[in-house]
Amino acid sequence: MNYNKAIKYRVYPNKNQKELLQKTFGCCRKIWNLMLSDKIDYYRETKESLKTTPAQYKKDYPYLKEVDSLALANVQLNLQTAYKNFFRDKKVGFPKFKSAKKTKKSYTTNNQKGSITLNDKSI
Repeated sequence: MNYNKAIKYRVYPNKNQKELLQKTFGCCRKIWNLMLSDKIDYYRETKESLKTTPAQYKKDYPYLKEVDSLALANVQLNLQTAYKNFFRDKKVGFPKFKSAKKTKKSYTTNNQKGSITLNDKSI
């Protein structure tokens, strides 16, 4: 049996890390809003669901290349799930656009080949 494990930590990032985190939060919000907007427009025209990826937007928005691509991929998966859930059950509600001021600043990423490490020896 497979288990997923999530751990929450309080981090104290330095100046460069803070900047990267802020960029990642903003890019995740930007990708969500762009993909949702394109899905809405495509559905209005064709009555079919549009499949998009973050890579499609990197030409128009080169700053998306600066952040974690797995974080952007997780945004895509979360949006697909929210979109499908709406069409499966209307009570769920339609996915909403993300606001820079009201949205909780968070993102999900994946640990691949030790890309995320803990330097705290007490753990």
